Amino acid sequence: MDSLQEIDNTKIPNHLAIIMDGNGRWAKKQGLLRAFGHESGTKSVKKIIQACAEIGVNYLTLYAFSTENWNRPKLEVETLMRVLINSLKKEVDTLQKNNIKLNAIGNLNLLPKNAQKQLLEVINLTKDNTLMTLTLALSYGSREELTNAVRIISEKVKNNIISIDAIDDSIINQHLYTHNLPDVDLLIRTSGEHRISNFLLWQIAYAELYFTDVLWPDFKENDLHEAILSYQKRERRFGKTSEQIK
Repeated sequence: MDSLQEIDNTKIPNHLAIIMDGNGRWAKKQGLLRAFGHESGTKSVKKIIQACAEIGVNYLTLYAFSTENWNRPKLEVETLMRVLINSLKKEVDTLQKNNIKLNAIGNLNLLPKNAQKQLLEVINLTKDNTLMTLTLALSYGSREELTNAVRIISEKVKNNIISIDAIDDSIINQHLYTHNLPDVDLLIRTSGEHRISNFLLWQIAYAELYFTDVLWPDFKENDLHEAILSYQKRERRFGKTSEQIK
């Protein structure tokens, strides 16, 4: 039986984040160049976006390219950028048809000009869509995000725009790339790695973590459903006792 039938539609994670890992290893297993892994990974992206929209996820954030990824071989970086541009061009109709709004976070100024242009075009075209917000983390690093937030808040304190006593969680949230997104409820990482890799460190403070050995190009709808079922079986206490939340 497909695990979709077991999912409780009243307990769908509001914000799901995914570290899409394993494209390169998938390609190596097939005896192919890493570029083919990235190309194949885009098929999983499309399937998972549609599956999330269908089951009622309101916010989906995908770790597409980290600040550290710029250190990869030049050819691989160029391939990743080309795959990004082509995917954005191809998926505009899918986003529109499914009423999905595109968002992007990260140091986007580092992206090639043609990638920035294509990204902004799709963001503008989908800005009025309401079913789900799809956020691509591009040239993204959580430590850099937090450092930038501290810098901006410090400047505002210096100029008497914010008082030191007023700084709290909400002030910090307002100065993050994700200021328009809720905290993450479920974080999935594929490919058998058990680390966060500088992704949404602040935003996953109370997220449930789910790790799977499945490589990203092999991650399908049923794998997503299994992750959500695991999430639904957990008790989210947010620092309270079981008795308190009952």
